[in-house]
Amino acid sequence: MTRQGPRGDADVMFTTPRQAATTIAANPRLARGSDERFTGYGAMGVPFIGGCHLGLRDMVASSLGTPYRTVWYRDPMGRWTIFTSVDPDVSCPRYFGSVTAVERVPAIDVTWRDDWTVDVTIGARLSWRMRLGATPATRSMTMLGGATPPLAWNSTAVLGAMSPMAGGVLRSGRIRLRGRTPNGPSFKMAPLRVWRVVGGSATLDGNDLGAMGPLAQQAHLGDFWLPQRGLFFAGRARFTAATPATEAPREMADLR
Repeated sequence: MTRQGPRGDADVMFTTPRQAATTIAANPRLARGSDERFTGYGAMGVPFIGGCHLGLRDMVASSLGTPYRTVWYRDPMGRWTIFTSVDPDVSCPRYFGSVTAVERVPAIDVTWRDDWTVDVTIGARLSWRMRLGATPATRSMTMLGGATPPLAWNSTAVLGAMSPMAGGVLRSGRIRLRGRTPNGPSFKMAPLRVWRVVGGSATLDGNDLGAMGPLAQQAHLGDFWLPQRGLFFAGRARFTAATPATEAPREMADLR
């Protein structure tokens, strides 16, 4: 249930992940600016004890004109693959593809079973279920996100100050809300609402990824650090202008 604030506004602290995703998809709006901007939701990252890591981006609005979904996968050897539902030049590989394999897939499906459980599938290849929850730490970060003026989310100084605080409050390892991507463009992240991934399971190409848990060493792609505890978000991202990727996508890593 969404509670009402003192001015009649919906209190973001009590909005469920499905409500947030549904609201964003029904009214996809971009932040103002002339840079490359995206609005959406997804799993910032979910680590698994065996060394794997999964992420989801469902960007329902894009200044490049094409909404998209991507799944990020790290294998136990530390090799990354980004699965994308659209051309890589208008999705995450535009910024991260120089250090990952890239694979175009026909579709990435996102299905909400209830307000707190979401399934992500790629045909018969990926079956990933996340159970989400709100904690005092995620509520604090969501309250901060709701109270931060839009202009502040575009300030490198503000984001630089918020980054270590977010990592400390969420206890998810290092978090950087601004920095440079492996392909060169800089990024600014605005996770306006945050939840914890409290349970779930994942199977990719017949391989069970096992139990969730922190990696031996925190993973990162350029200045973008993947959390050591599963986090789900709704928010925005912006990047300085990128040139389309010119490298041919690498073959997907052997998962056996």
